[in-house]
Order: sequence, then structure tokens, then C-alpha cells
Amino acid sequence: MAGEVRVMEGPFGPEVRSQGAAGGRTVLYVHGDPRLGGTPQDALPTARELTRLTGQAVVCARYRPRFPEALEDVYAAWEHCHDRGPVAVAGKRLGGALAAGLLLRLRDEDAPPPTCAVLTSPVLDFTFEAPSLLLNAVADRTVDAAALPGRAAAYAGTVPRDHPLLSPLHGNLHGLPPVQLHVAGTEVLLDDSLSFATRAAHSGVAVDLRVYEDLSAQGLRQLGAMAVFLQAWDRAASFSPSDG
Repeated sequence: MAGEVRVMEGPFGPEVRSQGAAGGRTVLYVHGDPRLGGTPQDALPTARELTRLTGQAVVCARYRPRFPEALEDVYAAWEHCHDRGPVAVAGKRLGGALAAGLLLRLRDEDAPPPTCAVLTSPVLDFTFEAPSLLLNAVADRTVDAAALPGRAAAYAGTVPRDHPLLSPLHGNLHGLPPVQLHVAGTEVLLDDSLSFATRAAHSGVAVDLRVYEDLSAQGLRQLGAMAVFLQAWDRAASFSPSDG
């Protein structure tokens, strides 16, 4: 457990840190859709709890509300964090798309990967053709499925909807770091996580898929599972054969 948790304003967004922070270890957290009023500050409750549970600092990335500028901002935040030490990446909804897109970009550039990634109810396919968009439309009151194409057009502009960095589900998933996905079975975006987990596993990626019965159950259990996953892969990344 970490000590007292503090929030500081950093160059790329708020940073949550504790007295017991584990060296330069950081989680880069990407919040949800800024076009719906989302801000880095919305991620602070999650960031505080992750810092408390893991001892790692959490940087809540600030980014512009359109692609590809949003990914450029997240990439810059990644470089800032990586300069200090090992980094994990996490993101929710649109932030999950950006976190996954960052994984693909780093892999394609042959850059050092994050220790792991955690995606929460991510938007991973901007073609919006998944069956769950229709099947769960009544059950999921958190997302207006009918409005998604219009929001995607405002965010993506002229970028093709199946561009891998915009829609990571359409990318080559080989060589990614371990990925944990959290999603409720009642969400319209359920199939994005299911399909990504399947394709990533077929590509040899270590995948931990958590499907909850509903959003309430997800909210109760998700943070604890995230903390365990982040700590486990941080330890794995820190180990080298010479340690043994």
C-alpha cells in the first residue's frame, strides 16, 4: 500500500503520486471522450486508487479532441513518462482506443514497449459494425449507439475508419505487451473487447479478459484486478536472468 496520495499538475496532465511511489514507475492513464466533456480530472478518482493500491505514480494524459492530434499528445505524454522509468498504459472508452493505438505505434517504431496495458470498455473499431451495438442498445444507458457514427466523424475527420492507429482492432496485434481488458456483458461496446482479446491471443499476446455481468459489478471489482495486473507485469518486466 502507498502512503499519502498527492495530486500535482504536470506538463501533460495531472499526476498522482504517493510517498511510497515505486521509483520512477508510472501508469499513463488516458481518460474518455473530451467531446462529451471528459477531462483528465475525471480520471483522478481512478488514479488515486491505483496509486494507493500499487504505489506507482499515475499521469492522467491531456489530449486534443480529434485524431491524429490526440494520439500525438498521448505519445508525447508517453515519452515524458518513459524518460523517468518503466511505464504501463491504461485507458477508458476513447482513451482505450488511444492506449491501444499507442501500443501499435510503439511496436511499429521498434520502441521499448510498456510493461503492460489495461483497456476499460474501449472503443477499438470505429467502423461500428459489431452486433453488440444493436443487441445491447437497450441494456446500455451509458452510450447512445445511434450517435456513435456522428461522434466518430467529428473525431476522425478524413482518416479511414479502419486505420489501425484509429481502430486498433483492424491492426496487426503481434508483438504487443500483455493486455488486460474490462467490459460489462451489457455494453454496446462489448464486441470490441471480445474481438480484440481473441485476435490478440491468436497473435501470441498475453491477454486477461474480464467480462462482468453489468456495469455495477465492473465498478466494484475492476480496480483491484487492474492493480494486481499492473503489479504482476511490473515485476515481470523488472526481472532479468542475471537476477536469478
